[in-house]
Amino acid sequence: MNFFTRQEKARRRTWLLMLLFCASLLCMILLTTLLFTLVFSYGAEDPGGMEFSPTELTGFFLTACMLVIPVVAIASLFKLAQLRRGGQAVAEMLGGRLVLMETTDPDERKLLNVVEEMAIASGSPVPQVYLMNEESINAFAAGYKPGDAVIGVTRGAVRRLTRDELQGVIAHEFSHIFNGDMRLNIRLMGVLYGILVLSLLGFMLMRGAAFSRGRKNNGAAALLAVGLGLVVIGYAGNFFGALIKAAVSRQREFLADASAVQFTRNPTGIAGALKKIGGLAAGSRIANPKAAELSHMYFGQAVSSFWGGIMATHPPLRERIQRIEPGWDGEFQTDVAEVPPGGDPAAAPPSAAAAPATFATAELVAGGGAGNTEQIDLARLGYARTLLDKIPPRIRESAQNPFAARALIYCLLLDKQDDAVRQRQWEQLETEADPAVYRLAQQLSGMVALLEPELHLPLVDLCMPSLRRLSSTQYQVFKANLLALIHADQRVYLFEWTTYRLVVDNLENKPSGNAHSRLAKRSSDCRILLGALAHSGQSTPDAAARAFAAAMRELGFTLLLPERKDCTLEALDKAVTNLNSLKPRDKERLLGAMECCIQHDYRIAPREAELFRALSASLGCPIPLAV
Repeated sequence: MNFFTRQEKARRRTWLLMLLFCASLLCMILLTTLLFTLVFSYGAEDPGGMEFSPTELTGFFLTACMLVIPVVAIASLFKLAQLRRGGQAVAEMLGGRLVLMETTDPDERKLLNVVEEMAIASGSPVPQVYLMNEESINAFAAGYKPGDAVIGVTRGAVRRLTRDELQGVIAHEFSHIFNGDMRLNIRLMGVLYGILVLSLLGFMLMRGAAFSRGRKNNGAAALLAVGLGLVVIGYAGNFFGALIKAAVSRQREFLADASAVQFTRNPTGIAGALKKIGGLAAGSRIANPKAAELSHMYFGQAVSSFWGGIMATHPPLRERIQRIEPGWDGEFQTDVAEVPPGGDPAAAPPSAAAAPATFATAELVAGGGAGNTEQIDLARLGYARTLLDKIPPRIRESAQNPFAARALIYCLLLDKQDDAVRQRQWEQLETEADPAVYRLAQQLSGMVALLEPELHLPLVDLCMPSLRRLSSTQYQVFKANLLALIHADQRVYLFEWTTYRLVVDNLENKPSGNAHSRLAKRSSDCRILLGALAHSGQSTPDAAARAFAAAMRELGFTLLLPERKDCTLEALDKAVTNLNSLKPRDKERLLGAMECCIQHDYRIAPREAELFRALSASLGCPIPLAV
């Protein structure tokens, strides 16, 4: 099963969720109609003989609709508005503390290193990492899309898990990012909050009734009855909503476990983490009051329920471990001591031979090509670590600071061929950039110029957590300077555009639109995107035409290659924005055409491979490193 199949399933799960939500909403409306009928019957002189005409019953039904639908809708939208910042809002709800990239704490450095390796290997931006002050072993991923995702980890997990075990947990959370689970999780929070608000409204009416009775108000009894009824209806709706949430979540956890094993090719890592949860007194429980609301987002069962397994958002630990290690002896690890700080360094990943394949790994291995974005295997993780090690320490340290991170991005966009253009770019930075950033750019430019091309995009990815800390004013100045540097030579190279697009996509934090478009309706956008890719990867018009023709054969379209001058920054921006609305299967076809475009001549230059990765990330389909 590949990335796009999972995305398609995630979309179907969303529609199923909405269908179930509408069904529960209808039940709540009918129950509220019944409540009104009983209240009015109770208020009649002869309740036993009270009969309502169809017109009156219709009136009760419409009244119930006018009460239930607006209350639930407004409450849900209010909750979603609170979460509009994506993963950052969720992490802050749980009391998480942002782990700064420049931290010197050994445990926090270990955590950041694992997250960086996983992000670079998967071709996705490095997410911000939050630490929760909990002694249990747990983690979560939250956000609307990979660009605004955050990873949250408990202090207990960082202190008690070895590097391999922590890597398994982080791989599990990355799989939620790729499988389309994060956006579904946030929608679930909004929907369930909307349903619960109905019961809160009932409590308000009951308090109003108690106040009215003290003033001898004859309508107090009816108000009390309506309030009590709404409390019951709201909690009943929330019960069934939570039931739906738990059922959806349990199935996703099995998939994420299997993906984590495939990512790392090391089943002992994630299995070891699960065994430690089973043997630790605190387990995976989260003490934060908001934990129940977010219970479907965690790595392990965060809250216990009076209803037991029926309300469990995660499968039983024993079942999860046995799926990963069929030969497990059933014993949890009871001596869950803390790993000494720095005592479990960034050791080389275990060899693939040391990780015996289980059905959980084999289950997801089939397939290949651009569609298999989940293929973050051992080789890619090792290659990601090699790339990170090749970046000079001074530059890696600079990527951890918002001032120096901006300077690094500026340096990547400096012209390396034309001295006159580069001089205009320096003048732009001297005039418009923050003086401290300008000075840092001058100090770092020489080292950045010596970096191998394959390190450019990983460096952009490493800068993302620091750049997300920019204020709105700082970001607007940064964005304006990027555009000025790109246009300094009156031309826009595809690498310049992809760098700009990655920065904008990841910092402006705009939720992606619904996937509803088909390729046939976006043929003009495909033409611009593939034309830009063909021109960038080929040195002559004839070679670009052959590359473009190969892409057209893959798509099944008959389109003309656009001229190089038509592939402007504005045209590319518009094309990628429109193509982001493609359905997952159509995105898979488009990525296949992009792949044909760059390898039509049976060779892929490093720059072409990096551009392909960057364009894929801009389309919301991160592609793992090629090794």
